[in-house]
Amino acid sequence: MTDNTAKDYVFGLDIGTRNVVGTVGYRDGKEFYVAAQYSQEHETRAMLDGQIHDIGRVARVIREVKEHLEEYLDMELKEVCIAAAGRVLKTVTTTVDHEFPEETVVTGEHVHTLDLLGVDHAQQILKEKNDTKYKFYCVGYSVIKYYINDEVFSNIEGHKAERIAEDIVVTFLPEDVVDGLYAAVAQAGMEVANLTLEPIAAINVAIPEAYRMLNIALVDVGAGTSDISVTRDGSIIAYGMIPYAGDELTELIVQKYLVDFNTAEEMKQMSGVDEEVEFKDIMFISHTIKSKEIWELTEPAVDRMTTEVANKIKELNGSKTVSATFVVGGGGKIHGFTEMLAEKLDLPKERVALRGEQVLQSVRFAQEEIVKDPLIVTPVGICLNYYDQKNNFVMVHFNGERIKLYDNSHLTIVDTAMQAGFPNEDLFPKRGKSIEFTVNGKQRLVRGEAGESAVVRVDGKVVSINSPLQPNSDIVIEPSTAGKDAEYTIEQLEEYTSSTISFMVNGKTIICPKFVEVNGVLQPGSYRICDQDRIELRNYYTVRQLAEFMDVQIDDEKEIILNGKPADPESLVYENFELEWEVSEVSYAYTYESAEEVLSESKTDGDMQEVALPEQEPIEVQQIEAVTEEQEPEPLREVPEDQEPEQSKEMQEIAEPEELSENREIQDIHITVNGDVLELSGKEEYIFVDIFNFFDFDLSQSNGRAVVTTINGEDAQYTKVLKDGDEIEIYWKENE
Repeated sequence: MTDNTAKDYVFGLDIGTRNVVGTVGYRDGKEFYVAAQYSQEHETRAMLDGQIHDIGRVARVIREVKEHLEEYLDMELKEVCIAAAGRVLKTVTTTVDHEFPEETVVTGEHVHTLDLLGVDHAQQILKEKNDTKYKFYCVGYSVIKYYINDEVFSNIEGHKAERIAEDIVVTFLPEDVVDGLYAAVAQAGMEVANLTLEPIAAINVAIPEAYRMLNIALVDVGAGTSDISVTRDGSIIAYGMIPYAGDELTELIVQKYLVDFNTAEEMKQMSGVDEEVEFKDIMFISHTIKSKEIWELTEPAVDRMTTEVANKIKELNGSKTVSATFVVGGGGKIHGFTEMLAEKLDLPKERVALRGEQVLQSVRFAQEEIVKDPLIVTPVGICLNYYDQKNNFVMVHFNGERIKLYDNSHLTIVDTAMQAGFPNEDLFPKRGKSIEFTVNGKQRLVRGEAGESAVVRVDGKVVSINSPLQPNSDIVIEPSTAGKDAEYTIEQLEEYTSSTISFMVNGKTIICPKFVEVNGVLQPGSYRICDQDRIELRNYYTVRQLAEFMDVQIDDEKEIILNGKPADPESLVYENFELEWEVSEVSYAYTYESAEEVLSESKTDGDMQEVALPEQEPIEVQQIEAVTEEQEPEPLREVPEDQEPEQSKEMQEIAEPEELSENREIQDIHITVNGDVLELSGKEEYIFVDIFNFFDFDLSQSNGRAVVTTINGEDAQYTKVLKDGDEIEIYWKENE
């Protein structure tokens, strides 16, 4: 708020149980100037234990304070800063962390997201432990410590990290407390410019940041509550309260001396400064008593109050005492309070003291009659909080529901969603399910694909989920989606594609891929890996598996030698083991049908036909001899002239060599094989495989190689009919 002098004035109200204190001032550099301050007591007990019970009566007192200050300053006050008492203040201290997929530079957004995770986690904890009828709202939080890779940092932004974490204390207040304060201010003709907590306001004045490296407690003893804050290692680590304060003592005086509440309050205050106290009871009888009588009367209550305060301080400080304690507020001026509290905290008396003028050195008052005592620490702190952390409540509509949020000057859409209880996992893109498995004992992780972010609309326009929040906005969020689950096969493993194993077989090096076992069972490269699979690349073959890989059949009648010793088909063959075996003889009866089967199994995509033949003894080819004149052909079955023979064409082709017609003659042809001219004789027709009866080519010398056959430069089929002058090539294709 600004008057015609252009100074940035702030109006702060400390709405206490006994009185309302109004302060108007402005900050200039490191100093705060109080232009005017005025205090007005409640006419009745319109507030109890820091909470408004009669909004109308409290509003009238606020209006009186406002009008008095306006008249004194000759200015209009439209906005006010207030503080909520901690009668039902709830605090939750928790730790949250976030791990990046890889080392990442921490940004401001990362820090903000981490804070939100902390607030969300604290809300969940409070929800589970809330044993009251109240609905709590987050009204502030303080980060105690930040961590990078488990090391403490005061500021993590800009650093590289694999894992970030924070310890955070989050404060909550019931909705009724806040609503009552707002309603009273509104009836007094003003708007709330800023809301803070009374312990936060007090500590900002009483314990400057320079002192917060020390383990210090601050106790703000009011009329209805005693608010407590604890600092350590440069941060505020905890907030708390107890529902015992000055009114407990005042009520004892009311009952003992039969006076009204206001008279008892005056008697309590007088007992702290005068030796004797004069008063009139409800019968209008005058009395004069020693102040010591009041001390003796209130001593049990002070003992109970200091015991509760000391226990709460120790609870907030990890079950141990603090190094020192500052006491502020009118209730702290009670006789014997600081001495008893020091005793309960096991501290020297000088370590527990009232703080007034000592902590108000940077505060200047225009009104000379104002005394710098503990009573005005909180009112000044309320004003200063406006500059340091502006807070307020805002209203929005979220997915059709009206939501109230505590405005900490940097609210975003995310804050609204979290306040409304919108599932956190529906805000951010969800990854599909990951797969965790092991390869040769080492852990592997394949992440699922990322889904789509939540669609956020504010007043019908699509915005970012981290967009600043505007009051009275209409927010609609469509949940995020999940990405595709992770998929991975064995053949995608680098170990599978790059890992081989070699053996020496009959003096030749054979290179094979490694077998893969999944959970103890052999699996092919196309196997889809499942979560928690145990994958092992086997570094051995059995003799039988190696033979199958080489596509050969071991001669069972011959001995298998492994590294110079006898072995069997189930013996294990490891890297660079030497193996010697012999393969079975194979006899080929070359009919058209069997030859075509051979071709179909051995055909490749190369330019020439390659047939992989196993190592073996020279193949004995059964020659289908032509029928000579000395052989009697089998009589042919006669069939009617108009009916075809019932046998198939294939049967005819097979039978034809034995059923020569009188016109078919034995012929001789000349062909060239690997540059040598050969004469084929004794048959009426020759096919390709017949050349092995006339040309010496040892098929047993394959050593794992394939044989290449061509006729006139083209791939040769074993059933190809040969013609005079054909040029044939037969050779081994060497392994690359």
